[in-house]
Amino acid sequence: MTRTLGTWLPPVLFGVALLVLWQVLTVAAGVPSFLLPAPSAIAKAFGDNEHAILEAAVATGKNALVGLLAGAILGIAAAILAARFAVVDGILGALAAAAAAVPIVALAPLLNSMYSTTTDLPRRLVATIVVFFPVFVSTTRGLRQVPRVHADLMHAYAATGWQITRTVRLPAALPHLFTGLRIAAPGAVIAAIIAEYFGGLQHGLGSRITSAAANTAYPRAWAYVVAAMLLGLVFLAAVVLLEQLTRRPRTTPGRSK
Repeated sequence: MTRTLGTWLPPVLFGVALLVLWQVLTVAAGVPSFLLPAPSAIAKAFGDNEHAILEAAVATGKNALVGLLAGAILGIAAAILAARFAVVDGILGALAAAAAAVPIVALAPLLNSMYSTTTDLPRRLVATIVVFFPVFVSTTRGLRQVPRVHADLMHAYAATGWQITRTVRLPAALPHLFTGLRIAAPGAVIAAIIAEYFGGLQHGLGSRITSAAANTAYPRAWAYVVAAMLLGLVFLAAVVLLEQLTRRPRTTPGRSK
């Protein structure tokens, strides 16, 4: 209990102090809402538009979730192939680096023009591409860091390459895989929101942010930004929880009889 409080209490106190300072400065200095709305105004806008914010968060969350799952599956599969075949490693490594170097603001309009803007497919493709790179790089690194003695033992048992990958390499690569997923999960949300800035269906958080800002409803726009932050935290928390569930329980040595 004390350890948990020591982990969570400092950031919570810092966040509360930051909000109080933000409120005091914006009210005392009379900062216009188009520059920076007060937290109280943002909270009121959040409460007044709770249903619309929830609908937009669900729409964006679906796109981010599909992109996260698709990018993770493709990244893991590509990492397995790259770890086994040097030729594939060279090809996929170059493609992954190229995909990571393409900015989202350049990719989203291109995909919107290639596919129908009446579907969420372009946004999901953007999230998939963003997720693929960190998952691929992290998983590939983990698959290559298997202790040599374990691999030699499996070879001595005449295990096939897939058997070695499934029983030795993949379990050993799990920490690296989740490192990539912790980066990719919030990235999927960010990619889905940014992709919504460039047209298409107007039902996600990104579309609502631009619409509210265009109508000078700045507290409402910030309320959607807060919802986007919360959505990213939910994705990150889900990955952390999944990581905890996949960890092997530690066995404590029993007393000798």
